[in-house]
Amino acid sequence: MQPSGILETALYVTDIELAARFYTDVLGLEVILRAGNESVFFRCGEGVLILFDANKLLERPKGGLPIPAHGAKGPGHVCFRATRDEISSWKSHLEANGVTIESEFDWPNGARSLYFRDPSGNSIEFAEPALWNPK
Repeated sequence: MQPSGILETALYVTDIELAARFYTDVLGLEVILRAGNESVFFRCGEGVLILFDANKLLERPKGGLPIPAHGAKGPGHVCFRATRDEISSWKSHLEANGVTIESEFDWPNGARSLYFRDPSGNSIEFAEPALWNPK
């Protein structure tokens, strides 16, 4: 048995409203669900990116849905798929929106990556699919 893909990815943020604005206004993701001031769910291709307020998860009372407690400490990471041309466009778009580019380079296999941080310090990457699917 082997999973066929990743359905959802979660990042933990320190300010849910600031993070939600960043992911909608700067990255252009579509909000598909909000759960109060605890989490925001975004459509991303065939998958879902979830932002959880890290502090609210710690405060969550027992009961409700039977979801096990989860969370993370420190910055997380997510990588979005993009072509080389899209990465170039993203770089310009991010800089125009005041986002500092942390790193941009070509991997030994030739795939290009662009790294920056979201308002909570999570490491966000755009990379060519060839990074993990060499020709």
